[in-house]
Amino acid sequence: MYIVIDERQSVTDHYVAGFGAEGVQARGLAAETMRGWLGAAPRIDVEAIDGFLIGDCADRTSCTVAIRSLSRAPIIALNETRSLEQTLALFTVGIDDVVRKPVHVREIIARATAIRRRTGRGAEPAPAPDRDGRLQVYTDGRDPEIDGDCLILPRRERDILEYLAKNRGRQVTKGQIFTAVYGNLDIDVEESVVEGHISKLRKKLRMRLGYDPIEAKRMAGYTFIG
Repeated sequence: MYIVIDERQSVTDHYVAGFGAEGVQARGLAAETMRGWLGAAPRIDVEAIDGFLIGDCADRTSCTVAIRSLSRAPIIALNETRSLEQTLALFTVGIDDVVRKPVHVREIIARATAIRRRTGRGAEPAPAPDRDGRLQVYTDGRDPEIDGDCLILPRRERDILEYLAKNRGRQVTKGQIFTAVYGNLDIDVEESVVEGHISKLRKKLRMRLGYDPIEAKRMAGYTFIG
């Protein structure tokens, strides 16, 4: 998931829609809202963030410092004018890259991926196999494979499986899954939506594997146990 920070809702809406068109979850927030959420969010939610995109806000320097104190995800700044002094100042406070508008979200994703690969921060893990090595779960949008054959899943089910596999052995709540998959950080969790997707996903996995790699505990959450 990407976090788009800008005081103008039209800008955040534009980029969130662009990420969505690429099959990537994103959430637009004002700077103060972002600081409040980032400071209160469980660590697992912060670790699920793939990158931050900072546009127009009152103080991008303090915003960057706040992000960097809690997250190692790539931070990319959007500039509307060409200014060497401004660019250098942003790099000095911890920005990883600066791009000039307009810029397509594909380029933003590519730059963030390159930063993670180059620095090792939040690097994408290798495909996560299950206990018998039969199930391979990818984290780059590809469908999982069972015994070498592709298991085609609807987008939401695939996103849930990827999130659970990334957090193998860790119990995650329905709220955390909802946030990671839908990118919505500030509304009540639609538990029935999460339950519905996971129920269908587990049924498909059981049918192909003969067992369920996802452990469910009532009122607690789900764990990818493989």
